[in-house]
Amino acid sequence: MIVAQNGAGAWLGDVFESIGVPAEMAQSAGEAIVGAAIFVLAFLLLYVIGKRFILPLTDRTMDSRGLDRHAKSPIGKVVWIVYLFVGVTIAFGVAGYGNFLTSLATIAAAATLAIGFAMQDVLKNFVAGVFIFTEKPFKIGDWIEWDDNSGVVEDISLRVSRVRTFDNELLTVPNSQLTDNVVKNPVNGNKLRLKFVFGIGYDDDIDVATDIILEEARAHPGIMDNPEPSVRLTELGDSSVGLQSRVWIADPSRADFVKTRAEYVKAVKERFDAEGIDIPYPHRTLTGGIEVAEGPVAER
Repeated sequence: MIVAQNGAGAWLGDVFESIGVPAEMAQSAGEAIVGAAIFVLAFLLLYVIGKRFILPLTDRTMDSRGLDRHAKSPIGKVVWIVYLFVGVTIAFGVAGYGNFLTSLATIAAAATLAIGFAMQDVLKNFVAGVFIFTEKPFKIGDWIEWDDNSGVVEDISLRVSRVRTFDNELLTVPNSQLTDNVVKNPVNGNKLRLKFVFGIGYDDDIDVATDIILEEARAHPGIMDNPEPSVRLTELGDSSVGLQSRVWIADPSRADFVKTRAEYVKAVKERFDAEGIDIPYPHRTLTGGIEVAEGPVAER
C-alpha cells in the first residue's frame, strides 16, 4: 500500500513538474494529494461500514439487553462518535500520516486528561447514568424515594434524571445521587404492599376484628385478591392489641396508594364502630398531692 502510494505520488509529482512546477514542490504536492485522496476514501469506506453494520449491530445488542427507547438514543450517539474517532485514526494511518497521527494522539491524550479533571462530576454522572440504563433500578413512571425526597420519574438521561414530586415540583437530580445512595422503589414489580396496624381493646374479640379487616380488604376494588390480604397479631401495646393488615395494590401511583389506604382504613373504622369494637387511645392517670408551703415564701 505504501509502495503504491509513493509511486502514485511520484507520478503525480512528475506531472506537476512537467507543467512547470518546481521539482521539490511538485513531489510534495503529489504526495500530499495522493495521501489526502487515500484518507478520504478510507474514511468514506469506514463510514459506510459503520452505517451499514456497526449501528444496526449496536441497535440489536441494545434490543437484546432490553433497553428502553430513551436509553438507546444517547448510547447509540456515544457509540457512533467513538466509532468515527476510531475511523479517522485508521484513515490517517492508511494514508501514511504516521507522524501526524502520533501528534494527534498526544494532543488528544493531553486534552482528555485536562477535560477529565474539569468534568469529574459530569463524567461521574455519565457513568452513573450508564449503570441506571443497564441495571434498571427504576424506570420512567416509577415512584421512587431517596434521602428525604420522593416522586415519579419523568425522564432519565445519561447525566440527570427528572423526578416530579407529589407537590408538582420538577427535580433535576444528578444520576450519581441516585446510584451512590439507597433508592427505594415501592412499586417495583407493578404492585405495592400496604401495611397498616389497627389497634383494638384488650376486651374486644380478636377473631371478629380480624374477619372485619379481611372482609373490607376483599371488598375494596383497588386491593388485589392475589396475593390474598392477611392479618397478623403483631403487638400488645400499653392500651391496645395491634392487628397488622397486609394488602397489595396493583399498578399503584402515589395518588392511588394514598386514596386506597384512606378508603380502606375508613371502611374498617366504620365497621368497628358498627360492631362495637373499640379503638383505644393511650391515656395517663396522674396521682399525688399538693403541698402548701409556709413561711416567707408563702407570704410573698
